[in-house]
Amino acid sequence: MKKKELVSNRRAFHDYEILEKYEAGIALLGTEIKSLRNHGGSLIEAYIAIKDSQLYLINSSIAPYSFGGVYNHKEKRDRKLLMHKKEISKLKKSQQEKGMSIVPLAMYLKEGKNIVKVQIAIARGKKTYDKREAIKKREQERVIRRSMKEH
Repeated sequence: MKKKELVSNRRAFHDYEILEKYEAGIALLGTEIKSLRNHGGSLIEAYIAIKDSQLYLINSSIAPYSFGGVYNHKEKRDRKLLMHKKEISKLKKSQQEKGMSIVPLAMYLKEGKNIVKVQIAIARGKKTYDKREAIKKREQERVIRRSMKEH
């Protein structure tokens, strides 16, 4: 099934080594969905916490809907993520390991259903030398692609 990406967290791919990806539903208000459709969201400072065996997306920003009026939502609030209990317990175990965290990668609409989903991942934080190595590798790949294009 195709997906239309609304918001992505490109910084997560730079700061973390992605180990395993999951898909979670998210409980949103009507004005939040309308604002997301207008690309009014951000996951840059967002993270995922487990409280009382429930997943929450914390510190994510969804801009207030311009036509919301008095029924508008708060820009930064804790949003509940919807997953099966087995998946949540697996995430909880992996988060308890040293250096592991749960990071939101993207919010997208599932086509055909018009449902907003959040792609989350179990990730390990990169050290600064790992980040430099990744940048060097990316630059080398660009040079190779350019030279292939010229010939």
